[in-house]
Amino acid sequence: MNRLSAVLFDRDGTLVVDVPYNGDPDRVRLLPGAAAAVALARSHGLATGVVSNQSGIGRGLLTAEQVRRVNARADELLGGLDTWVFCPHAPDAGCACRKPRPGLILTAAARLGVPPDECLVIGDIAADVLAARAAGARGVLIPNAATDPAEVRRFATESAPDPLTAVRAALIEAGARADRRRPSPGTPPPDRRPSVPEAAPPPAARLRDRTGPSVPGAGVAGRRPSVPGAAASGVRLSWRDASGSGQDRDSGADPVVRAPWRAGPARRCAG
Repeated sequence: MNRLSAVLFDRDGTLVVDVPYNGDPDRVRLLPGAAAAVALARSHGLATGVVSNQSGIGRGLLTAEQVRRVNARADELLGGLDTWVFCPHAPDAGCACRKPRPGLILTAAARLGVPPDECLVIGDIAADVLAARAAGARGVLIPNAATDPAEVRRFATESAPDPLTAVRAALIEAGARADRRRPSPGTPPPDRRPSVPEAAPPPAARLRDRTGPSVPGAGVAGRRPSVPGAAASGVRLSWRDASGSGQDRDSGADPVVRAPWRAGPARRCAG
């Protein structure tokens, strides 16, 4: 497989319990294994980020500032990720960033200073996998009770039961072991965020390279749980260059996505 440099997670239904159009940080609850998956990626020196459709902004159901506050709370509970990017547009806006289009992944990769084809994208619906493909990245489906059964069948060979298993399997494929390249206690993760003016958020809205207030303790090495180095048997993550169409849970059918995607300049994702 290609070199693995970053792991990008969907937010709702992948890292946190899906509360539709949630604007309240107090309602954020992590899914089992979410923090461990982020910690495992960081312990191997990988950049981490979140790429999320937040059409509630475009629908007038919540504000971008509410989304940023929810992201900040999730980031605190997860131990700190390197970038948060979201699409604020309604499904019919025709933007280039709404998954299954590749804009969120391309923006996150630029912020992290890594090529898109060195990114692993983990999400709970087809749009996440298809956005990864359109960006040239690898996508892995993490099905849950709300995932369309047809999507589960379609991506059966590109799925894992949870984010932690997906990260473990990708590390093994990349030739890493769970006990290798782990920084010593107290060593902060490498700074993978070179200056990318066209992708960076406004200084007043940053959360590390993200948005929102600074999160105390983010990135502290002592937050890493013990993760056995056992192989992820039965998990097959196959790389494919393909195109297709998918559905977002809140949008209905999305158009066919073909790589490479050529986006217009009018609309951009937020973070």
